[in-house]
Amino acid sequence: MWEKAIMGMATLRILSGSIEILAALLILKVNQVEKALLINSGLAVVGPVILITTTAIGLLGMSDRISFAKIAWIMVGISFILIGVRR
Repeated sequence: MWEKAIMGMATLRILSGSIEILAALLILKVNQVEKALLINSGLAVVGPVILITTTAIGLLGMSDRISFAKIAWIMVGISFILIGVRR
């Protein structure tokens, strides 16, 4: 059987992929560049939230096996990714 953390991470990734597919279908349905950009902008919020949540679940699942220092470095790395994508 799978670990709870694995199930949570996989579920979030399936949800994220489903949201992406639904957004693509919605973009095709509206067939207007302005509305498509609004939909796409909404996806810009979903991606980082899923990244942070999935990583947090994974870290919680590993918290008994890795040190606090390693968890802190991982969080710093995620922060750098988000800052780099944002600017």
